[in-house]
Amino acid sequence: MGIETIQTAKIYRDLLKAVKKHIVNGKEGSNRHFLEFVTSEFRNNRNLSDAVAVQQNTKLARDYTFLLNSVHHHKDLLFSYNIAIDRSDEVKRTLGKSAASVGLQLPEDLLFSYNIAIDRSDEVKRTLGKSAASVGLQLPEVYQP
Repeated sequence: MGIETIQTAKIYRDLLKAVKKHIVNGKEGSNRHFLEFVTSEFRNNRNLSDAVAVQQNTKLARDYTFLLNSVHHHKDLLFSYNIAIDRSDEVKRTLGKSAASVGLQLPEDLLFSYNIAIDRSDEVKRTLGKSAASVGLQLPEVYQP
């Protein structure tokens, strides 16, 4: 087994790990075609004898792995610096983990966002209306000129 084969195997493992972490992300059945595509591309090119083509394909796989990891890291940085982007998924995930740690489960229609750039008033009204209706109350209609 040559050094090129070992390096290619490492690049393949790193790419699969990045795709699983950032694209598939533990979701059953969804986005599995990305993993299948990567696997099929490596299998189709395993008997490639042209050294230049092998280097180009290896570089492409390494660059794509770097891109996936960098985009994910950039998104994490934006979240940590509270840049005006939609954080509802992160907040839901955090609240879900906190609730699960004490044995509770959040309702499916829980909508939270710390993003002030997006108008979520209709979503909040709908959620509050559902919550009020679940205990037998009705929210009053508010006149807005």
